[in-house]
Amino acid sequence: MTLQSPQATDVEIFALIKELSGKLIERRRRREHVSQQFLAKIVGRSERWLREIEGGVATSKFEDHVRCAHALRMTTPHLFIPLMAMEHKMAVPHELLMQDDLWDLEREMLAAVERHQVSALARLASKPVQPGSRER
Repeated sequence: MTLQSPQATDVEIFALIKELSGKLIERRRRREHVSQQFLAKIVGRSERWLREIEGGVATSKFEDHVRCAHALRMTTPHLFIPLMAMEHKMAVPHELLMQDDLWDLEREMLAAVERHQVSALARLASKPVQPGSRER
C-alpha cells in the first residue's frame, strides 16, 4: 500500500504517514548528530518512546511526531500534505515527502493561503449589507 493507492484506507494512510515521518525524524536526528537519549530528554519522553516514533509505530500520535520534528528544527509538511491530499483523493509523490526541508514549498502554500484570505476579505468588504441584517 502506498500513499498514492486509491484503495488505501484512512488507517493505512495514517500508518504510512507515521512511518514516513519516523524515518525523516531519525534521518534528521542522525544528520544533526543528536542521540536518541538527548532528543527524548528534550521532548520529555523516554528513549523507548522515541524508538517507536522513529520506527513509525502506527499507534503513535501525530502530535508526538510534530513535537519531535520541532525539537529537531524540522517543519511538518510531511504530515499534513498527505492528509490534505487524502481528503481530495489526490496522489502524493513519495519522493517529495522524503525531503525533510520543504521550506520553499511551505512558503508558496502559505502565500496561496494569504492570497485567498485577502481575496475573501475583499469580497466581504464589497458585499452590500442586506436590509434587516445585524451588520453595521
